[in-house]
Amino acid sequence: MSSAADRTDESPLRDAMRPLRYLVRGPLLTLHVIFALPLAVIALNPLLAKIPVGNLRFDQFMISWWSGTLVRLFGFRIRSFGTPLPGAVMYVANHVSWLDIELMHSQRAINFVAKSEIARWPLVGWLATRAGTIYHQRGSTDSMATVMGRVVTRLRSGGPVGIFPEGGTGSGKQVRTFHARIFQAALDAEAPVQPVALRYGLDGKQDPCVPFGPGESFAANFLRLLGNRSMDAEVHFLEPVDATPEARRRMAEESRARIVNALGYGER
Repeated sequence: MSSAADRTDESPLRDAMRPLRYLVRGPLLTLHVIFALPLAVIALNPLLAKIPVGNLRFDQFMISWWSGTLVRLFGFRIRSFGTPLPGAVMYVANHVSWLDIELMHSQRAINFVAKSEIARWPLVGWLATRAGTIYHQRGSTDSMATVMGRVVTRLRSGGPVGIFPEGGTGSGKQVRTFHARIFQAALDAEAPVQPVALRYGLDGKQDPCVPFGPGESFAANFLRLLGNRSMDAEVHFLEPVDATPEARRRMAEESRARIVNALGYGER
C-alpha cells in the first residue's frame, strides 16, 4: 500500500520548495491563530453575535472570514461556483479533507454534522465546537437518533446544516455511496437539500495529496498540507434536490449523482 508521500506528483523542484513554504506559511498561520482566533471567539459571544455586518451577523461574518483565511494560508485559492441557498437548508457534500468544513464555512457559516473525533483535534476541533458543530459517534444508533433530532431543530429554527453523507473522508478519486437516513431530517423539517461538490487540485482535477493517506493522523496531514504546493479549492453549490417524501434513498442518490456530474467523475 502506498504512503501519503508516494502519492504526490510534485517535481523535485517543488519538493525543494517545501521548506520555503513552511518558512512563509508557518509564521502567518501562527499570527492568524494568535490574533484572529480571539476575534472569532469574541464574535461568538451571544452579546455581540447579532451585530449586523452588511447582510450578515457579526458571528457569521467572522466564521466565514476566519475559515477562508485559514484555507488560503495553506496555499489554496478558493474558487466558488453557484450560490448557497439562504435560510434553513441542508447542504450535502462529498468529503475529501478536514478542510472541507473550513472551505464551506468560507462561503457561509453552517452548523455541521461531523464525527466526534474532530472535537479532539487541535484548534480545528475547538473552533468547530464553538461554531455549533453537531457531533456524531460513528457506529452508534443512539448517537445518530440524537444527531437527527438536533439537525431537525436547527433547520426548523432557520439555521443551515452541513452533512457529509459518505460518513467519512475518502481518497477523492470517487464519491462513495450516500447514507440516506440523514435525509429524513430535511423531510421532517421541510427544508431544501442542496448538493455541494468539493475538490482540491489544479485544472479541474483532484490532487491525490490532499486526502488523508493510509493510517495518516490529523497532525501529519495538517503539516503535510501546510508544505504542499499551491492549488485551487473548489466549492460548487448545485441545484437543490426536490423533497421526495417516503423516498429518502432517492434524494440521497440524486444528490450524489449531481455531485459526481459536477466533478466529472461519471457514474461509478
